[in-house]
Amino acid sequence: MATTATPQPKTNHIGLTVLDYRGGRTTLCAGCGHNAISERIIDAFYEMGMPPEQVIKMSGIGCSSKSPAYFMGRSHSFNSVHGRMPSVTTGAVLANHRLVALGVSGDGDTASIGIGQFVHLMRRNLPMIYIIEDNGVYGLTKGQFSATADVGSKLKTGVLNDLPPIDTCAMAISLGATFVGRSFSGDKKQLHAMLKAALSHRGTVLIDVVSPCVTFNDHEGSTKSYKFMKDHEEPLHDINFVPSFHEIDVDYDEGSTINVTMHDGSALRLHKLEEDYDPTNKIGAIKRIMESQEADEVLTGVLYVNTTAPNFIEMLNMTDEPLRTLPESVTRPAQAVLEECMEALR
Repeated sequence: MATTATPQPKTNHIGLTVLDYRGGRTTLCAGCGHNAISERIIDAFYEMGMPPEQVIKMSGIGCSSKSPAYFMGRSHSFNSVHGRMPSVTTGAVLANHRLVALGVSGDGDTASIGIGQFVHLMRRNLPMIYIIEDNGVYGLTKGQFSATADVGSKLKTGVLNDLPPIDTCAMAISLGATFVGRSFSGDKKQLHAMLKAALSHRGTVLIDVVSPCVTFNDHEGSTKSYKFMKDHEEPLHDINFVPSFHEIDVDYDEGSTINVTMHDGSALRLHKLEEDYDPTNKIGAIKRIMESQEADEVLTGVLYVNTTAPNFIEMLNMTDEPLRTLPESVTRPAQAVLEECMEALR
């Protein structure tokens, strides 16, 4: 009697299955947009063949900062003090710049208590991917407005927000981040392509993902609800990404698609929906963000990309070998050198 062979699970180009990129079971609310972001991270890192052991998952405090527990359980992970994820990540990357740093934060962790650290991280262009899971409220403390909440947005209690929002994308572009995008947790295709491109970038990647809070901020009057995003999302382009380990061919109409060559040779393809938008134009990107706010739009897509600016590792002229691998004889000055320095200070 013939037996049917058990089908083998599909593997990526380094021989791992998608299960190798999963983490623990989520404890977030059912339907939370953060869970959709975790799924896109799993898919992107699996398809790009990134070894989980080469990734460091960093976070602060908040619903968003719980997310790293739900993907890539084999990766290194550090849950820092509220708002301090940027400085901890900076230290980790300087110690070993061969690791891929993935930071997951929230709109409170980033734009309120962590705003000072966020500002300096963006200006340094540290090689890392920084994802903001942005729902406009403080989900762990009963849904008060966060600093990214839009003017006129309404809480479930009926309270209206009077304060203007901090636009983290416009801030990141103006400060020096070299890959800036905005997406929606419900837009699987766009976010997936953006994350794959982020993995090929050697500088600071800032992706602000509008991620509705189903408990406190998914009602009529909220500007970060599923319905509002579906009605007001304005994509700049259709995004496609071709990794360097795939054959990169040219298949587009001249004048309608921008090809951006990433640091590893991969191709980020942006099929323009707006014929005059250039994601490499820093001033134009900030102007378009401001225009979208005036038009009551939520602009999504790759807002700005710069693959020529030096990153923080290059600015510091770091050694090719990670600092953590260097012997003490190299990293610590000799006693005679210290005595000479002290003598010079007398």
